[in-house]
Amino acid sequence: MASDQIAQTPGTTPVLRLKNITKRFGSVTANDNVSFDLLPGEVIALLGENGAGKTTLMNILFGQYTADAGAVELFGATLPPGAPRAALDGGVGMVHQHFTLTDNLTVWENITLGVEPLFGPRLRAASAKARIRALAEQFRLKVDPNAKVARLTVGERQRVEILKALYRDARILILDEPTAVLTPQESDALFATLREAISRGLSVIFISHKLHEVMAISDRVLVLRHGQLVAERRTSNTNRDELAALMVGAEVVPAKFTTNPPGATLLQLEDVSTPSMGSAPGLQRVSLDLAAGQITGLAGVSGNGQAALSDLISGLTTPHSGTMTLNGARPVRWSPRRAINAGIARIPEDRHKTGTIADFDLTENAILETYATRFSKRGWLDWRAARSFAKAVIAGYDVRCPGPDTRIRLLSGGNMQKLILGRVLEQSPQIILANQPVRGLDIGAVTYVHEQLAKACSRGAAVLLISEDLDEIMQLSDVIHVISEGRLSPGFARGTKQPEELGTWMAGHGFDSPQTEDGHAA
Repeated sequence: MASDQIAQTPGTTPVLRLKNITKRFGSVTANDNVSFDLLPGEVIALLGENGAGKTTLMNILFGQYTADAGAVELFGATLPPGAPRAALDGGVGMVHQHFTLTDNLTVWENITLGVEPLFGPRLRAASAKARIRALAEQFRLKVDPNAKVARLTVGERQRVEILKALYRDARILILDEPTAVLTPQESDALFATLREAISRGLSVIFISHKLHEVMAISDRVLVLRHGQLVAERRTSNTNRDELAALMVGAEVVPAKFTTNPPGATLLQLEDVSTPSMGSAPGLQRVSLDLAAGQITGLAGVSGNGQAALSDLISGLTTPHSGTMTLNGARPVRWSPRRAINAGIARIPEDRHKTGTIADFDLTENAILETYATRFSKRGWLDWRAARSFAKAVIAGYDVRCPGPDTRIRLLSGGNMQKLILGRVLEQSPQIILANQPVRGLDIGAVTYVHEQLAKACSRGAAVLLISEDLDEIMQLSDVIHVISEGRLSPGFARGTKQPEELGTWMAGHGFDSPQTEDGHAA
């Protein structure tokens, strides 16, 4: 981002003004008469529960949705409704919560798509790649410009989304959950660079459920609830507890966790290795026990073998070497169907790509993994039972939607996640593979998910919690492992490691040194 291109004359004239925005989807009012201004060099944080209308409002600003009423003014001029090109040309950049990348193109082609000709002179391509590398280094968003997007991890894809906005020299930047898949260190580096750009006039609308980030980066906080703007606070005059209460309309009491003694070992890996898949590392002689009644946390930077471990446990791959035992026996012809039949349920990392089917309704998505065993009679689906199950999940897990016949692509990411959680936990599984289970959820939903995982443990389930949020790992886990380049650390009991120590393991240090039983270098 060239600093001279975002500089503006200081002043109090708004660079952006939303006036009386209203948007309805059928009987659901997503935005109800919302108005606010954004000033030069200002960071506004937009808070609200999942489905409160935040993303809808930003999609109207960016021209992807057309408001039923109201107007958007950009630098004093009214934007034509439903015209993303006008927003882009006016200096608005948006980092979407859900990826908008083309898998069969490279990183640099995705970033320059619509800005540079894809088949221009070689020199132009070289110049674009050089600029992307410079931005990546400046923002510490490591990514290979020549890599195919289809082969990138979730974390790497998010980095490309951020770089795509920065490449276009945006004067107003909309960040919709930009750090959801970044490590705390990467988030800190991004914020440091953003602060420099903000000091030169860049204006930011920041959407996040991470209240510590909101407190660290924003000047003002706007709170949406059920589509209405219900509160506005100067960040310096508020705190996390007040913001959490404003979001949900009541005091939020975080769940408390105590260490649970291990029950029987339900799944055991001994010296298991799996092949690498492209740039994603496989497992390297991994040993792991999942015990009944315990949450085992897996910390690590995205793309270090979490996918390989998740695929193995869910039946998508088999060990290349080593042994895997389930309830004391080695599974035969391991597959996703056999994993489901063995009582393994998964909350997948990517709710869009592997967790749901966009054009299926909520009922169809609720039974995706159990239709053959639970909702089939003599080869025919029992749609009445399936719809009843979907209704129970919707009600029990507060999935905010018009009904079970709604296409799931119309839901917010958080409500999709709640449907997935419900279909998993309602199976009363033996083993729960929870891969980024609260990514993109509001604080109330996060507390609810954590409570549900704890209740599953109290019923005797073993939970493998895969998360890039160290606070979440340390709060929930009875035992913590760190994964780096496919290698697994020893298990650390709750409370025996500080974040800095786990961060050292995440960086790969300690694996090559002799270890004592508690994971310290000998």
